[in-house]
Amino acid sequence: MTESTDRIEKQVLLKATRERVWRAVSHAPEFGQWFGVDFSAVSFAVGAQASGHITHPGYEHLLMTVTVESIEPQRRIAWRWHPNAIEPGRDYSAEPTTLIEFVLEDAPGGILLKVTESGFDRIPLPRRREAYRGNEEGWTEQMNRIDAWLDGRL
Repeated sequence: MTESTDRIEKQVLLKATRERVWRAVSHAPEFGQWFGVDFSAVSFAVGAQASGHITHPGYEHLLMTVTVESIEPQRRIAWRWHPNAIEPGRDYSAEPTTLIEFVLEDAPGGILLKVTESGFDRIPLPRRREAYRGNEEGWTEQMNRIDAWLDGRL
């Protein structure tokens, strides 16, 4: 079996209602609270951009911008961004973006949240490996964070 370098797939079983999980991934201010970005003054709407500064210590200088591609209420939200865009002052706008999809599925004991980020094979070669590695680790952490957020531990 060949391991894909184009996509990252993560999932977590959340002991919460579909409505509660949906709000955590689709309501920008709440999303920002567990994800670690100040989205307090923005909303997610199809075709719109949402921008806010990262709130994780040491990364506050970074601006995170996503462009929402699709919203299927209570089931799926998808947006694009420039992966691992952490070099201060660098303009990533000419690079391809990756697609992030949050999909909710009913599961015994709660809601299974699946997160897929795809499109790494289109990222310029000098940045591809680091972008993939950084986001692979980042999504693992974010799955822990949303679980803690919904469980009241964050």
